[in-house]
Amino acid sequence: MQKKKKIIRATTVPTSLETFCEKVLSELNERYEVVALSSPLPELKVVEQREGVRTIAVKMERKISLWADLKALIKLCGVFRKERPWMVHSMTPKAGLLCMMAAWITRVPKRVHTFTGLVWPTSTGLSRVILKTTDRILCACATHVIPEGNGVKNDLINGKITRKPMGILANGNVRGIDLEHYARTPEVEIEAEKLRKKDVTTFIFIGRIVRDKGIHELIDAFVKLNEQRPDTRLILVGRSEPQLDPLSPRTQEIIDVHKSIEAVGSQKDVRPWLAASDVLVFPSYREGFPNVVIEAGAMDLPSIVSDINGCNEIIVDGENGIIVPSKNAEALYDAMVKMCDDEQIRTEMAGKARTMAAERFDCHIVRKALYDFYSSLEVK
Repeated sequence: MQKKKKIIRATTVPTSLETFCEKVLSELNERYEVVALSSPLPELKVVEQREGVRTIAVKMERKISLWADLKALIKLCGVFRKERPWMVHSMTPKAGLLCMMAAWITRVPKRVHTFTGLVWPTSTGLSRVILKTTDRILCACATHVIPEGNGVKNDLINGKITRKPMGILANGNVRGIDLEHYARTPEVEIEAEKLRKKDVTTFIFIGRIVRDKGIHELIDAFVKLNEQRPDTRLILVGRSEPQLDPLSPRTQEIIDVHKSIEAVGSQKDVRPWLAASDVLVFPSYREGFPNVVIEAGAMDLPSIVSDINGCNEIIVDGENGIIVPSKNAEALYDAMVKMCDDEQIRTEMAGKARTMAAERFDCHIVRKALYDFYSSLEVK
């Protein structure tokens, strides 16, 4: 019996593995020997038990930390020398840089990195220079570079990050959408009914409650909207990260005291919250390919999104949502007014949202594209 090829899938923190690789690792493990590698956090055990794969813990810092990064690089080199994988496939910035360098040093045959988003396009000064340099090093060490979408691919080309051929898998997105899970089932509707408010237009944001997600603009737009239309509310689902990307004291105070803003923290199941809402608002500054916009569409919600990578590949303006300029509270306000005032347009967009998500981002389409890609590397 031929021995299975070993693949190490790596992310900086295990939450990314838990989110982006659900069911993928277990399915891959039927054909390959799959090992999941990430920082030593509780979610890594969740991945191990859910996916039925072996895990390896290597501490990696999300922020730049030369000493910690050097220690992690040395540890990764030791792991790869011991494991002797056929492929290392990384996602997320720090894991990508360190794992691709370590895999190159230890001569791993297939070194693959998926860019789920880029930080440097919205950075300035020295920070931008450093981030672009690290991405160039990452790409130089990788044998294959996969941008999550066309926007990310164009940024890599225009930013002169790499000259290597790059292919997008399927229609973009690394996870896809499980249409059986993201559906308005009777069970979801029962929970949604507890959260729903009648005769109120409910906007919902799902993601990290941080500056980079456009929360400042969202709060400014909603406060203005609510002053003119008291029959509106805003639900914020997600955790804050004050150490990494804090909100301004003014914005945080508004969130804390405003009667029509509900900050409910992270939720294990966002489906009832989506089902209890009318419109997803996602004014992020930068993304790779945001799953939440696809998930909202699968739950029959139109979206208001910023004109950035990923968002403008999921939303077709005027069809399943509205696209507004990034960092523009006034344009965001106008879009929210339109969603409030024109219920027919909102209903028409909602009617198309699930179909458009299914046609392009069904998880089975996304997984098949990944598996076909891995198969193609076996014959090269």
